[in-house]
Amino acid sequence: MTNHTTRLDHVVLWVSDPVAAARFYENTVGLEPLRVAEFTEGKVSFPSVRVNDETILDLAPRTLAERMNMLPGSADSAGHPVNHVCLSLTADGFDALRRRLDEHGAPTSDIGHDSYGARGPATRNFYFRDPDGNIVEARHYA
Repeated sequence: MTNHTTRLDHVVLWVSDPVAAARFYENTVGLEPLRVAEFTEGKVSFPSVRVNDETILDLAPRTLAERMNMLPGSADSAGHPVNHVCLSLTADGFDALRRRLDEHGAPTSDIGHDSYGARGPATRNFYFRDPDGNIVEARHYA
């Protein structure tokens, strides 16, 4: 694998209730919540959840869209989720996530095989939907 210095820092997901979204990503997906208390206290604009040491998902409230003016038309992206975000897990982490999603009644797809990703074909993968309609893929490699 090539040694790139570029890393994925964060992905912003539009959500209707950032606290509920953080709870879903913590309790159901197993990610560490960040800045939830600061958000509820009005000190920060949105909370996040940690994917790994280098990557987080920001859980931005749709009401923040009107302040998204870094480029013309940026606010128009509110409510339009990306196609999907993919989480790469260990085989055990993959199985544990699938169980937690089932326990919480989260909608999931069937398990697929050999889906191509950043590290080549994945051994297994599936998709699930968060409470705001964002699609997340889970996968693991051999």
